[in-house]
Amino acid sequence: MAQVEATTERVVAADAEKVFDALADYSGTRGRLLPEHFSEYEVREGGDGEGTLVHWKLQATSKRIRDCLLEVTEPTDGELVEKDRNSSMVTTWRVTPAGEGSSRVVVTTAWNGAGGIGGFFERTFAPKGLARIYDAVLANLAAETEK
Repeated sequence: MAQVEATTERVVAADAEKVFDALADYSGTRGRLLPEHFSEYEVREGGDGEGTLVHWKLQATSKRIRDCLLEVTEPTDGELVEKDRNSSMVTTWRVTPAGEGSSRVVVTTAWNGAGGIGGFFERTFAPKGLARIYDAVLANLAAETEK
């Protein structure tokens, strides 16, 4: 099995602390940021950053739906890590200042991919599809925080 990784980034015209707080607000803002690819969103524990346990279903393609149960940690300032209890998938959100009143948000998702020909297609196409999904999340984040 090979590691599969997808990374997306965006500069948001809002202070890094405000952007990070919006991402870490699982009980409020985060649910509003998710596009139609996400369903059954539910905060099961916590709700604000570290210690949150959140559930959702991610429909990456018409046939591929992942049931995700994510434990949230904050290993460093400006960083949220979501580890899926149901798979090897880990998503890391990093928010850093990017000049006066702006911030850079980088989201990286990695998981152990399939082997064989299925793995080849997964490594080829999954990162692009996931990047499109997270680009929509980042666009919604920008709209929410640039108000």
